Amino acid sequence: MAASSLQTPPKLKSGNLRIIPLGGLGDVGRNMAVLEYGGQLLLIDCGVLFPEDDHPGVDLILPGLDAIAHRLDDIAGLVLTHGHEDHIGAVPYLLKQRADIPLIGSKLTLALVQEKIREHRIRGARPREVTAESTFTAGPFELEFIAVNHSIPDALAVAVRTPAGLVLHTGDFKMDQLPLDGRLTDLRAFARLGEEGVDLLMIDSTNSEVPGFTTPEKDINPALQRVFSTSKQRVIVACFASHVHRVQQVMDAAVLHGRKVVYVGRSMLRNMGVARDLGYLKVPENTLIELRDIDNYRPDQVVIISTGSQGEPLSALARMANKEHPVISLKSGDTVVLASSLVPGNENAVYRVINGLSRLGAQVVHRGNALVHVSGHASAGELLYCYNIIKPKNVMPVHGEIRHLIANGDLAIATGVPPERTIIAEDGAVIDLAKGVARVTGKIDAGYIFVDGSTVGDISEDALTDRRILGEEGFISVIAVVNTHAQKIVSGPDIHARGFVEDESVFEEVRPLIVSALEDALRDGVDDIHRLQQVMRRQLGKWVSDTHRRRPMIIPLVIPT
Repeated sequence: MAASSLQTPPKLKSGNLRIIPLGGLGDVGRNMAVLEYGGQLLLIDCGVLFPEDDHPGVDLILPGLDAIAHRLDDIAGLVLTHGHEDHIGAVPYLLKQRADIPLIGSKLTLALVQEKIREHRIRGARPREVTAESTFTAGPFELEFIAVNHSIPDALAVAVRTPAGLVLHTGDFKMDQLPLDGRLTDLRAFARLGEEGVDLLMIDSTNSEVPGFTTPEKDINPALQRVFSTSKQRVIVACFASHVHRVQQVMDAAVLHGRKVVYVGRSMLRNMGVARDLGYLKVPENTLIELRDIDNYRPDQVVIISTGSQGEPLSALARMANKEHPVISLKSGDTVVLASSLVPGNENAVYRVINGLSRLGAQVVHRGNALVHVSGHASAGELLYCYNIIKPKNVMPVHGEIRHLIANGDLAIATGVPPERTIIAEDGAVIDLAKGVARVTGKIDAGYIFVDGSTVGDISEDALTDRRILGEEGFISVIAVVNTHAQKIVSGPDIHARGFVEDESVFEEVRPLIVSALEDALRDGVDDIHRLQQVMRRQLGKWVSDTHRRRPMIIPLVIPT
């Protein structure tokens, strides 16, 4: 069953549990869920979504935090399943509203969050470290944490017990049977919880359309070794700044082939420093060098580990591709490895970077032509396995676009979960769990909150529409001076354009039409400046549409005398 249009939910009945996803259902990002019981709230994850091409000027997109802004004092805790940006990136923006919300997570996850908190200069944060198999009480919520395998160390699933029932949230996970860090997804704990009775399973959907089992991390080693063995110049590896396992693999290959490693990108430096300090990243002595010292080594003695695998315009890799990096200039014969997944929505940006790198003579190795990345998410075979050992009463797929959620729901139904107990929800859906049955009871607004520079939430969809028009269709201003008493045009109209035409003489054709329309309106007794401006806008807009098939932003200005 699906939730769509806004519908005010009923008051939560005593003894029932309410779940409201505020992000991550319909997008691969900004993951966040709110659980409510007994007047208190438990939050699970608080991540960001990175903007796409149709979000001009936007830096980050936050979950629907406005939905809980009036209930900050009711928050008993925020559980963080792991340290990826799409699960922790929005934490500082929440803490700016209430700094002392208990932050519950593993050692690495909390360390990465605390770096963000320091950057945002937030005081009074309350981290609460937990481990796999540990328990924690937050208000009326009894929490049990379960080890899961993912593309970052220290990931956790969380079981939430309340008198209304048991909810199991998997977080992001897969079932790699030969993990690099030896940390398996605890399927015994999943089975034990299944025997206890899982009333609602909230389960990762990202790879639900992919058949079989996700490829083990170790399987990329042969491809990496081939890159290092055949590359005669520099090797640049781009990956997520939190992908500790991938960085470790590159580090090991660099040491084996006698190369020094340099980090490029502020987030890469920060995160790998944290991982090394906590023992999650093993860095042999005399392996790391500073970026400023890179020219002291031959190209075949260096490996650069960089941010920018998603084509982010300001990332280190994008700046290299555009010949804008202040230190690194790519040369013909360099090898660039994109060792990450292609996040939906980033395809065009990534291909632009690949084309830029190729134009400079670099050999680009990516998932499309070599096994240099494997997913951190469970594929369909693993999801089926989980459904069969957990046997949940109700299922709500999370973390994915709508097609992923639907595919995951179909898997649940195939294992025997009744269709009416399989909830395909959208952000803002209100799901109530009562007497072992979960159902959608309403929908609230959990829309995008845009971060633009230092401003949060001030950018509306209308403003983004204006930006898109400016970027794609151009801008035209038309200015006229009128004497409304004499009912005549004193000066103009003057027409100027940006991003529309090179030669403004094309407007000579429309200028008489605007004059005629203005004079007709003045003779008809129109003396309201705003109405006269609309006359100019309509006349110019019609001409532009009919003549050029364009829809630029038109700004009319009438100056009275």
